[in-house]
Amino acid sequence: MHEKEIIVKNWLPRYTGTAIEEFGKYILLTNFHTYVHKFANRFGVPVRGMDRPMQTATNKQGLTIINFGIGSANAATIMDLLTAVKPEGVLFLGKCGGIKKSTEIGHFILPMAAIRGEGTSNDYVPPEVPAMPSFKLHKFVSEKIVQAGLEYRTGVVYTTNRRVWEHDEPFRARLTQLRVIGIDMETATLFSVGLVNEIARGALLLVSDVPMTPEGVKTEESDKNVTAKYVDLHLEIGIEAMTELGTKGEKIKHFHY
Repeated sequence: MHEKEIIVKNWLPRYTGTAIEEFGKYILLTNFHTYVHKFANRFGVPVRGMDRPMQTATNKQGLTIINFGIGSANAATIMDLLTAVKPEGVLFLGKCGGIKKSTEIGHFILPMAAIRGEGTSNDYVPPEVPAMPSFKLHKFVSEKIVQAGLEYRTGVVYTTNRRVWEHDEPFRARLTQLRVIGIDMETATLFSVGLVNEIARGALLLVSDVPMTPEGVKTEESDKNVTAKYVDLHLEIGIEAMTELGTKGEKIKHFHY
């Protein structure tokens, strides 16, 4: 158990309750068990790992969805563990807070980059390395959004380890100075660790709150409303994009330095 390949092949089933051979080559990541159960109900497949930290479901087309939990530490863990299956593409279906006034609840964001404010990614790459998605994967996802007749936003998101910051005026002012479009807790980590592990990765973020205003801070009631109105659409776009990527998408290559 001193080699990474051996460790991840042992730990991925341990964390998920899912055998290596049951994982598909295309992966949807989420922070919420609701997405996994909706996916499983749609395709009539079981949910694995209900007694484990992470839950999964895989359809017959070879698409797997994983609830890896919340936060950058979990994001790094799943991107390391996925090297056990060497996926062809990974898309994160996450929620984020909208920072700019033009970003409203229900909008979709395809981040062109993420600012590494979480610190976890520093264990993988130097601070100067930008956290970026795989362009060809995002290009394909954007095409699916347009085909559905929907709009989306692009821009830079800020990833932080802080969950309770909405009251912190200096922190809020800093977000404004950074000109970011949204804030979350995982995207920069997923991009950075995906780069190190040579995994094609992307993120389709759903704006679930607008925390720069007191009335826009997420509550249990507001989160339920967002889930009811937008989660099915969010999941549907992810399913369509990652299902067709394998047959219609451009080959994603990895460059070695």
